[in-house]
Amino acid sequence: MMYSFTEEAVIKGDIDKIWAVATDVARWSEWDPHEEKSRIDGEFAAGTKVWVKPKGAPAGPFTIVAVEPGKSWTSEAGIPFGKLRGHRTYEALGDGTVRVAENVEIHGVFGPLFKLVWEKAMRADMPLTFAALEEEALRRG
Repeated sequence: MMYSFTEEAVIKGDIDKIWAVATDVARWSEWDPHEEKSRIDGEFAAGTKVWVKPKGAPAGPFTIVAVEPGKSWTSEAGIPFGKLRGHRTYEALGDGTVRVAENVEIHGVFGPLFKLVWEKAMRADMPLTFAALEEEALRRG
């Protein structure tokens, strides 16, 4: 059993700067409105463990399972009786903007409960994170 949802936005900025901010895990809590703390245990690469403490939610680890530098990265985290997989993409549109998207997949029997309890809040939060990513990438210039 699996279900998924995707949110996307077009933000201003240079794709290389946006990628640099998006993959600077240690500094996520400085700009991402939903991250309280974050830590990466190594390089930003497949197989590396990341630990996050979202605001208002329990802390937990995930593993980076795929990275296509400058284009996308995918993570997986265990959830009861399944896994949560997040795939983030970054696409330069050629006019000083970048399409950013996050696809979330919930695998396993926990899916219906996840959808009922957390999906709405996650969907509401994603545009805030995309806007904050734009702002931070422009700020770091």
